Amino acid sequence: MNIRVGFGFDVHQLVEGRDLWLGGIKLEHTLGLLGHSDADVLIHAICDALLGAANMRDIGYHFPDTGAEFKNIDSKILLRKTVELIATKGYKVGNIDATVCAERPKLKARIPEMQECLANCMQIDVDAVSIKATTTEKLGFTGREEGISAYATVLLYA
Repeated sequence: MNIRVGFGFDVHQLVEGRDLWLGGIKLEHTLGLLGHSDADVLIHAICDALLGAANMRDIGYHFPDTGAEFKNIDSKILLRKTVELIATKGYKVGNIDATVCAERPKLKARIPEMQECLANCMQIDVDAVSIKATTTEKLGFTGREEGISAYATVLLYA
């Protein structure tokens, strides 16, 4: 069995006038994330981790922010396409372990919904999707609520 591990990171700025999407679900918040797509930092970090594990570059290479076809795209579509891309090399998703860093909104109550959404997108068991939420104790850009970041580690197997 061929096993690969990948790591992904993403960050987006919080701004007024945008919806806040995390883990494929829309959250109620006064601010949203700025980006070419829907700016779902959690999905973007997972995509980068998947692509990295398969040695297939990164999300910006496959879905550039200069592409009109990706303007305001739902990041769940990018995740599904990423899973299809890694499958061309014979890889399947074993599990995901991810962390979202945000002061607000509080995410704990919405994590099961995110897990279900992401598991459905990747066609894996919900138990294979771990999501954790943390703050930066009011330090840095996250602490000042200027942005949200996400980290993801994945295991692929073939």
